[in-house]
Amino acid sequence: MRAAVLGTGQTHHRTRRTDVSMAGLCREAIDRALADAGVDWSQIDAVVLGKAPDLFEGVMMPELFLADAIGAAGRPLLRVHTAGSVGGATANVATSLVRAGVHRRVLAVAFEKQSESNAMWALSIQPPFTAPIGAGAGGYFAPHIRAYIRRSHAPGHIGALVAVKDRRNGARNPYAHLRQPDITLESVQASKMLWDPIRYDETCPSSDGACAVVIGDQAAAEASTRKVAWIRATAMRTEPTFFAGKDHVNPRAGAEAARALWQAAGITDPLDQVDVAEIYVPFSWFEPMWLENLGFAEAGHGWKLVESGETALGGRLPVNPSGGVLCSNPIGASGMLRFAEAAMQVMGRAGEHQVAGARTALGHAYGGGSQFFSMWVVSDTAPASV
Repeated sequence: MRAAVLGTGQTHHRTRRTDVSMAGLCREAIDRALADAGVDWSQIDAVVLGKAPDLFEGVMMPELFLADAIGAAGRPLLRVHTAGSVGGATANVATSLVRAGVHRRVLAVAFEKQSESNAMWALSIQPPFTAPIGAGAGGYFAPHIRAYIRRSHAPGHIGALVAVKDRRNGARNPYAHLRQPDITLESVQASKMLWDPIRYDETCPSSDGACAVVIGDQAAAEASTRKVAWIRATAMRTEPTFFAGKDHVNPRAGAEAARALWQAAGITDPLDQVDVAEIYVPFSWFEPMWLENLGFAEAGHGWKLVESGETALGGRLPVNPSGGVLCSNPIGASGMLRFAEAAMQVMGRAGEHQVAGARTALGHAYGGGSQFFSMWVVSDTAPASV
């Protein structure tokens, strides 16, 4: 059965959204998604909620107290958790409920209110039988980036190029946390080194924010008075954080998910057939790494797409025209933002960061120690079959 994105909504992302509670933050995104889809609560059959680890706010199983605010009272409610990829996984789970014919319209919502806790602390705890990580996400991923640079012989300015591109893109996005139209390559390279080779301006912010999407079946999509984004394919794969032979630079789960996605979507040449990509890039160097993992470039050549300007607005494959995770990072919602922004592109509702002529778009998310991967392909026309 076919499924489509009927509408999307997101909050204004900020360091601290002290004007709203967690419930208010979610409802802000939900109300915008319902309005964008042109539906009301009576037309929503189920709710799927996603967020990153509960320790990020210190509230265990928040879906229980949020049920009223997110419209789940009296409706089926499902909680999803796959670390940082959870926003994407939540959208995919909602899609599966529609495709399976279980529900006609499903509301998916994801959020994070990092200001109410300490994500660095939450990421630095040591569960039994695991290696200690004392420097949070940046300290964990920096060695993987150094390994990528050694393998690919990428020049040292690639990370700064991505940071400049995404921050300038974010200046076009009214919802973005960081909006820096005047950022330069020189200012990024002069910013403080946090975890070699990651500089301050090459890393994502800590944001409060939420995102929501309304997903409907074919009948709901055809009844919509607005343009929809048809979901051509979805894919999810996982692998352990550590195992013998794990490739942290080019994770097997990500590559296998991408291959499955392209096959299901009928895409044989992603670089040629995808018009825009929203890729989960929390540290700027991950753009060339994920371009290779996703099959847009051969191993060791992703940085060349960046350097040539092909991933900028107006390039062959604009990546993160919204500004991406480098501009807004409410962790639980960051993946869904990638999915929603991809849908907005093919619906022609991306505003100042709209890619002209975008008909096919990728939404991508990853989480944990590069172990959880979720992605979807959306387009402006219904797929021939599912």
